[in-house]
Amino acid sequence: MDSQAQTTTPAARPSVRGGLTVAVTICAVTLLIATFELSMADWPSSLVEMLLLPLAALLFLGCGAWSLTQLLRIRQDGATFAGPFLVCAATLAILTYAPLQDIYLQCDFHWRRAARDAIVARVARGELKPNVDDNGNLIALGDDGPSVSLGNDIVVDEADKGTYVLFFAVRGLKHSFSGFLHVPSGGDPRKFFEFDDKPPTRVVAYGNDWYFVAN
Repeated sequence: MDSQAQTTTPAARPSVRGGLTVAVTICAVTLLIATFELSMADWPSSLVEMLLLPLAALLFLGCGAWSLTQLLRIRQDGATFAGPFLVCAATLAILTYAPLQDIYLQCDFHWRRAARDAIVARVARGELKPNVDDNGNLIALGDDGPSVSLGNDIVVDEADKGTYVLFFAVRGLKHSFSGFLHVPSGGDPRKFFEFDDKPPTRVVAYGNDWYFVAN
């Protein structure tokens, strides 16, 4: 009888690929929510946001805690088990230090500037006028108009130098808001009538006669 070599099949090495994929997905969703949070401030998106933010935070915290446990396996199973922790740590650093919402606002401003400029021109020509019964400064553009403001409403303020036009980014409780404000040439964003009682908490220049403001 011929002797047969005895071979031993090595055990498959543990892999963290599946867990790494889940960690990357959770972190990517977390970054997307943090970036586009402002665009979700309107109803009914705000209701989704109230549910989504806590869920995303819990998932990210859970993912981070799990990634820490994988560090204990590096000595036995290899350096690849540090992958989930590195992904979570990088995501936390981005959330902490990267101006995600400012990046979103810059993109939103440039993407929609032409449409907003066209609305400002129509207001200046008198083609668009306040059309909301209980608010003499509000213009409802309607669902058929271009999407240029949260709720597609804009606020106008007739001043000596021209007309101020506000495009909402956020409309909060107790009359709080933020958005892009177009001022007449030589105008001061702080003289927008909404700031008569209290100066703006934020004024950022975005272009000629354009500012991002918040009360």
